[in-house]
Amino acid sequence: MTLINPPLLTHGGTHAARAFRMMVRDLARGSQGVTEGDDLKVRQLSTPGAGVRVADGSAVIRGAAWGQGSYTQYNVGDATVPIAPTGASARSDLVCLRVEDPEYEGTRNPEADEIGYFHVVSNVSATATTVPAGMTAIPLARVDIPANTTVLTDSVITDLRQIANPRRERRLYTAFPGSVSTLTYSDNKWHTWPVAARWSVPVPSWATTAKLVTTVAGLRLTRADVYARMQNVLGGTVFGQDTAIDDDQGSGTRRNTVVIADSITVTATMRGTTQSLYVQTYMSKSETGDLSVDAATSLVADIEFTESVR
Repeated sequence: MTLINPPLLTHGGTHAARAFRMMVRDLARGSQGVTEGDDLKVRQLSTPGAGVRVADGSAVIRGAAWGQGSYTQYNVGDATVPIAPTGASARSDLVCLRVEDPEYEGTRNPEADEIGYFHVVSNVSATATTVPAGMTAIPLARVDIPANTTVLTDSVITDLRQIANPRRERRLYTAFPGSVSTLTYSDNKWHTWPVAARWSVPVPSWATTAKLVTTVAGLRLTRADVYARMQNVLGGTVFGQDTAIDDDQGSGTRRNTVVIADSITVTATMRGTTQSLYVQTYMSKSETGDLSVDAATSLVADIEFTESVR
């Protein structure tokens, strides 16, 4: 096959439908899947019965054949998808969004028939996560139906959606203490410290996970051995992993670097809001040294929000 001409949107040219589908493929970077995290989610019927419903949303479906390009499809309102009841044996069915383009497969007529539709592949493996080879479709859910079952609930639905091009947003925050701040040998309790390690972070409305790395460079240890723990806190309600400071270097003044790293689930109540990100420190009584930050200390928070289905 040679180059397809004329190039798309050349004035006066005649363009095949495939040229537009290839543009969709290129703009989607060859990926396929739903557009946003809550698109086309499969749930039980409002009144559970012999079927499921597919929610609002849109998707990109890549053609099974090379050069076929990709299709876009969107759904407005809940779509009901019937699923046959089981008999004496359990069964797994795959709920897909399928495109059956007669240029490549089938005999559907675009003027009279649905070319894009919700399709059930019945009796698949109980671990199936992909559509059958050669089918232009994306999987939405697997329904694992027990024997002798006519009423389907969310408990038998496994979400298989993937986002075609998940969004990511990374922000970098810095702070530098203007004066010495000391957390002394203490009380076996958590303290919001260093005070300068606090930032207001806008959370994207689509975020589901935050990968967070906070670095305290030039942390000052004095007076005696130190045992402490540091922890990221997002929004005052989500607490990260403890990072230990376990120092046995005696009474001399020394500097250290602490890195606190977490992968945090972003809750629905956080999305689209601004949340406080800060560090808290636990000072153990088992050692009697102090921690300090000063003008020689750098505080850096690196946070990346990512999107996944929800």
